[in-house]
Amino acid sequence: MLAKASSSAMAYLPCTRVKGGFCTLSGIRHNFCRKQFLYGFVTFLSRPFKMLRGGTRLLGGVTPFSCSTSYMSSTLQIELVPCLADNYAYLLHDVTTGTVGVVDPSEALPVINVLNKKDRNLTYILNTHHHHDHTGGNTELKARYGAKVIGSNSDKERIPGIDITLKDGDRWMFGGHEVLVMETPGHTQGHVSYYFPGCGAIFTGDTLFSLSCGKLFEGTPEQMLSSLQKIVSLPDDTNVYCGHEYTLSNSKFALSLEPKNVALQSYAAHVAQLRSKGLPTIPTTLKTEKLCNPFLRTSSLEIRKALDISDIADDAETLGAIRRAKDSW
Repeated sequence: MLAKASSSAMAYLPCTRVKGGFCTLSGIRHNFCRKQFLYGFVTFLSRPFKMLRGGTRLLGGVTPFSCSTSYMSSTLQIELVPCLADNYAYLLHDVTTGTVGVVDPSEALPVINVLNKKDRNLTYILNTHHHHDHTGGNTELKARYGAKVIGSNSDKERIPGIDITLKDGDRWMFGGHEVLVMETPGHTQGHVSYYFPGCGAIFTGDTLFSLSCGKLFEGTPEQMLSSLQKIVSLPDDTNVYCGHEYTLSNSKFALSLEPKNVALQSYAAHVAQLRSKGLPTIPTTLKTEKLCNPFLRTSSLEIRKALDISDIADDAETLGAIRRAKDSW
């Protein structure tokens, strides 16, 4: 478990795609919670963008945010900010435009500490869902910086201070970066994930964790399966930034189901080494998760045998059985 965050307990991650298997962190042994990656300029051809729904009403008459630029180039920095006992918030900084955002601020103080250290303002607060450990910092951060709160249209009554509501398939601009909004229900009905295709990063909240998925508090196995399938349809080298540091515990459960999975054995050892040094295991990659995460491996005969799941059970039934086993593990 991570200790309560301070301004120094964060990791700096210039946005880049990671090729191959699980992430290897070149500088991580020498600097607490600091990951050094090569970063460069990311270019992409933008597509037409939908206006943010309810923009005029929610922003008090300001013109709805839209973008018609056909080509842009910028870089995105991602800073991991530990919060509470095991949550992660993510501070985003577009170094070209100066736009700054935070994803899922559980509490305000750790985020404020980082912003003060960097001498930055806060432009946006992005929430993946309404749970307090993902929105607890909204009110204070919005009052302090005037940041706009962004979240799911279907969760607009439950997200504190929401200004801009989004739906599945909406595209908008975070500074110079296109963001695709993906509805990913299962953990909650209004859960969304934010995908940055230009630099291959997705913020999955409590839908997809490394080696697990979120508990089904409001959704069904069928909904969670659909959400996970949507996420894993993205490129294998997509970096996954989830809401919690659960990976070590998840690795033990995964190994109990698939002890012969060589990729899982290797990744679990890597995770154990990182956590023994108090270092984060996030981001992971979709390639790693496809090879190791039991909730993405519902067709595995070894998993089905371990949980006495019928060979004819469909993937949703199997996911539900894995989730029940994890809940009681």
